[in-house]
Amino acid sequence: MTTAPRVVVARPVPEVAVVTLDRPERMNSLAFDLVVPLRDELRRLHDDTSVRAVVLTGAGRGFCSGADQSGERGQVPHVEGLTQPSVALRAMEVLDEVVITLRGLHQPVIAAVNGPAIGGGLCLALACDIRVAAEPAYFRAAGINNGLTASELGLSYLLPRAVGSSRAFEIMLTGRDVPAAEASAIGLVSAVVPPAELLDHCVALGSRVAAFSRPGVELTKRTLWSSLDASSLTSHMQQEALGQLYVRLLTANFEEAVEARHEGRAPVFRDRR
Repeated sequence: MTTAPRVVVARPVPEVAVVTLDRPERMNSLAFDLVVPLRDELRRLHDDTSVRAVVLTGAGRGFCSGADQSGERGQVPHVEGLTQPSVALRAMEVLDEVVITLRGLHQPVIAAVNGPAIGGGLCLALACDIRVAAEPAYFRAAGINNGLTASELGLSYLLPRAVGSSRAFEIMLTGRDVPAAEASAIGLVSAVVPPAELLDHCVALGSRVAAFSRPGVELTKRTLWSSLDASSLTSHMQQEALGQLYVRLLTANFEEAVEARHEGRAPVFRDRR
């Protein structure tokens, strides 16, 4: 008997891929039979030049409930002959790879947070470039509630950069739920929409991004992320300038944008001279 896929990839419109975590019976918790296929699908999408934007969402009523607590965690790959300490290190490495791969995709990634994003699920959402929540969604840094640290999978790095240090400290140290409306107010998500509209909203957002210049979008994503680690305003502005010059000098996109504006039509960016 074969196991049903735990990660489903769909192409509802050209150039946009929707990746769905498909373990609804466990609120899409991060068992390894979900984590490993997710990592592998993200790597495939990274190299797929037909995909210009990615939407990440969850099946059923949850986005992702974080670590699996049922005991059905699946198998960590490539651990034959290893002792428990080494297996634990490999397990954390696989989990880390998902967050790092998400952040490193060429394509912008939009988290369609359809329900609870808890613990590792919050980390997945934060690793995406844009987050949109359905009205019933909420967010929780759950580690502290489980007698552990609230820091996992980059959470203590990503959350302060999304909402500021004081709010991040409070959210992580109290382990409380952050409902969608509050998440919007503090900048954790860019929008809150009715559940029935969430996926269409995010796919439309992906299509809008896909209409722009490929190097323009990719460089903008890279520059935005690198700005969070910039050592100074001056060094970051130099990086911005190089990216702008790169696209300006090597493509006719700017001229096309000016011409299209004069002609009252949408520009078609061909990313070449």
